[in-house]
Amino acid sequence: MITLDDVTLTFPDGDRRVTAVDHVSLTASAGVVTGITGPSGSGKSSLLAVAATLIRPDSGRVLVSGADGSGVDAARLSRREAAELRRDRIGIVFQQSNLLPSLTATEQLLVMGHLGGGRRRVDRGRVFDLLDAVGLSEHADKRPAQLSGGQRQRVAIARALVNEPDVLLVDEPTSALDQERGGAVMDLIAQLTHERGTATLLVTHDLVHRRTLDRLVTVLDGQLVPEAADAAVHAA
Repeated sequence: MITLDDVTLTFPDGDRRVTAVDHVSLTASAGVVTGITGPSGSGKSSLLAVAATLIRPDSGRVLVSGADGSGVDAARLSRREAAELRRDRIGIVFQQSNLLPSLTATEQLLVMGHLGGGRRRVDRGRVFDLLDAVGLSEHADKRPAQLSGGQRQRVAIARALVNEPDVLLVDEPTSALDQERGGAVMDLIAQLTHERGTATLLVTHDLVHRRTLDRLVTVLDGQLVPEAADAAVHAA
């Protein structure tokens, strides 16, 4: 589970500061896909970056809890400690797959085992199981240039799950895909979230695939729209 507790984030803009995230409180529970939507510039990606420990908020807490009951406030960690937390407990899928062009799909996952530490040893058996789970076992020896956009995103999802993270953070996974491939990727994220019990936060502007989300919240001007009003907006 991950909980953002009264989080505020600002950025410098000349002689003033612009608020990107404004006193947001949000919890993503284990086994649940929580979608975050809103217009461009509303603060969605900034919120995800705070959850990913890529940016430290000005104030508030970022609580990451595991199935074993252990928890940590990521907002209080040093840069090195935050990097270790991401490696061990947070999986991140960016808009672009960001795969290494010289590595095969198998090697993209195996390299995660060489980043130091980690809660679980990454071996070829586990890598094959993950590639099979995302429907790519027959493409395990292909490099990114030999894969379609949807297949590359599937490799990125498998890579994000290789260390069995407690939290999965996904940024606009369908932005570069057509509707059919985007739907398949969204279905896969929902399936793996439910099966593996990860707490998934997913930023999207594409509500065509809303059915795959267990919960949907809206960010507007850095703030969460109250859920009652949010439901009315999306029902309209």
